[in-house]
Amino acid sequence: MKLYTKTGDDGTTGLFGGGRVRKASARVEAYGTVDETNAVIGVARATKFDPVVDAVLEKVQEDLFTLGAELACVPGRESKLSMALLAEGDIQRLERAIDEADAACAPLKTFVLPGGSPQAAALHLARTVARRAERATLSIDDGPVRPEVLVYLNRLSDLLFALARRANVIAGVSDVPWNPRGT
Repeated sequence: MKLYTKTGDDGTTGLFGGGRVRKASARVEAYGTVDETNAVIGVARATKFDPVVDAVLEKVQEDLFTLGAELACVPGRESKLSMALLAEGDIQRLERAIDEADAACAPLKTFVLPGGSPQAAALHLARTVARRAERATLSIDDGPVRPEVLVYLNRLSDLLFALARRANVIAGVSDVPWNPRGT
């Protein structure tokens, strides 16, 4: 089987459940940005985290494939995916991971700039792409998006922020504080 199908040469792509849309549609932008988030998390994982954080990130990558598949589906035909969609339990899992990562860090007293250790910098980059995925998902205008999808993406960026701060703690590197001008 060849990797290229030539079916998208006209600027359209197929959705799960049938139908074609323009590659520039809000739906394609949303699931494409979810895919980009997944790839950036893969780059972050390549910087080598401890096994606990790596397991959290691996599960997030699996979740993002599921979430992307849902977004790449014709609205109302998600049952054609034959898989369990993200649910409240997945959001709660992220919240527990956020709380655990945050507990390892000193309380925040200022905004922090992306950076510190290479692992933290990579996670901050993933966080910003996850926020873009959330905004892109909110822009979908051809059908409703389940609330769980939006909540998951919102929590994901919080998780990536908390894990970035934890990565700095483990590396023995301070967070980079933001010092507003004129202070």
